[in-house]
Amino acid sequence: MATRSSLPKVSDVIVGMAILAGLVLGCEPGAGPGGTVAVAATPDRTASAATPAAPSTSVTSAATDGPSPTVPGRDAPPEALLAAEGGDSVAGQLGTYVWLESGSDSPWLQGAPLAVGAGEPLTVTLVPDGEIRAWSARYVPAAAGGPEGATSLGDGAGSPRFDAPGPGAWTAEVFVEFAPGVGDAHYFWRLEVE
Repeated sequence: MATRSSLPKVSDVIVGMAILAGLVLGCEPGAGPGGTVAVAATPDRTASAATPAAPSTSVTSAATDGPSPTVPGRDAPPEALLAAEGGDSVAGQLGTYVWLESGSDSPWLQGAPLAVGAGEPLTVTLVPDGEIRAWSARYVPAAAGGPEGATSLGDGAGSPRFDAPGPGAWTAEVFVEFAPGVGDAHYFWRLEVE
């Protein structure tokens, strides 16, 4: 049983923990309904709180300010279509992206298949159309498991345009930065170049 001299110290810790828990629950976006917060006394008799970790593969927010005015009504990045001049376009595989207040992490992707000629001009088009602040494109052998050793295909602003690499099987990645405050995305294609 606790002695009379230890009761004020225990009650101080309990009151401190209750106040801290109230502050954390009122201020922490991950807490509240459905969230948990652990509060514990430390060896020096002060209270500390630990909040739950965010998921490692996805970043989301329950409340957003709504879709970007540059891409009305979208809750994810637009589709990116790659085409050679006069050829049919192919939608790229969407990789890692940040869109408004959400996003997704993705491993390196092999890409959507597209046959093109060596050195042929290629153009990326967004559907629906949206502002592209900056872009960069690079490629690696199709068998590669990541971007190590990638070769640049170009970079710029506006609609991405670059020439196909030399003959072979390649994975091409196009990174797009959208309008300010909207986000960015990585798109992948598997180029079969003749």
